[in-house]
Amino acid sequence: MAELMTDTKQRATGAGPLDGHEAAAILDRTRACVDPELRAAVDSLPGSMRRIALYHFCWEHADGSPAAGNAGKAIRPALVLTAAAALGGPGARESAVRAAAAVELVHNFTLLHDDVMDRDTTRRHRPTAWTVFGDADAILAGDALQALALGMLAEDPHPASAQAGARLAACVVELCAGQHADTAMERLGPGEVTLDEVLTMAEAKTGALLGCACALGALYAGAPAEDVEALDAFGREAGLAFQLIDDVIGIWGDPSRTGKPAGADLAARKKSLPVVAALTSGTPAAGELAALYEMPYDKEDAEAIARTALAVEQAGGRDWAQVQAADRMARAMQELARAVPDPEAAGGLLALAEFVTRRTS
Repeated sequence: MAELMTDTKQRATGAGPLDGHEAAAILDRTRACVDPELRAAVDSLPGSMRRIALYHFCWEHADGSPAAGNAGKAIRPALVLTAAAALGGPGARESAVRAAAAVELVHNFTLLHDDVMDRDTTRRHRPTAWTVFGDADAILAGDALQALALGMLAEDPHPASAQAGARLAACVVELCAGQHADTAMERLGPGEVTLDEVLTMAEAKTGALLGCACALGALYAGAPAEDVEALDAFGREAGLAFQLIDDVIGIWGDPSRTGKPAGADLAARKKSLPVVAALTSGTPAAGELAALYEMPYDKEDAEAIARTALAVEQAGGRDWAQVQAADRMARAMQELARAVPDPEAAGGLLALAEFVTRRTS
């Protein structure tokens, strides 16, 4: 699959193979300049909300003592800054740091809420915030992060900040619609969800924020409307590829790398993309998978989870997801080429796109 990703990018842009270390360097630089903005925002919260947010970002332990954990990969803020630089140069990148921090705050707002709704007990290799502080406090902390994000843009003197704030607010509504669709699908039977429905849900839940991140970078670079929309489309397609790979990792990933229990999505009967592709494949394994999805079992039943994962794979769900991820990346590259035709200028965005589809955790 990695070779297919590289070949796709070369066909789309004419560029040579990307240096696998480039994305890591971009993410490191992003954390270095965005984390201080995030810390300042979180530190402005009232004490009760601040404590939960600091724990969620892995900056403190549950008892309030300092922690030096991983606060996330910073993919979304990296897209903001890299898109700004691709269209407006280094100066645009520096001016977009607040926007990048705002996008990361919104992302973490969704994580706090998703963990409550999905009853996920582990994130970033430690207990989720709701398991430590309770549902209500975790939800309120998420609400506070969203308010901080929109306030950060409202107070930003950059001329693009108002338009960026409106776009981010609209994105939050789309994210909520996507999450609503996701939770509604959990209540449906195995044969009641179509591939088109789950793809639409995934674009809203995941693609929307990656697209918004790229669009905000373009806005802060002063790019014309057509380039802003092209980068939004690039991010959405890359985001769908990201979700496809994320769903694969959610079933077959190594818990020691992901920080989440193996097969948690299967135990929760999530209608993830590989699962729905398998259920609608018309294969004998699809019938077996449907029967397994009708049977209740808990997250501790490792044998049932392994049997279900095998059925998804035998019904073609894993292969379909990987091929679809490659196809979505090809579409993403076409959109990127519209706004940034120079492969050298687009290199950072290409590296980040490659990173999200080659990840294993």
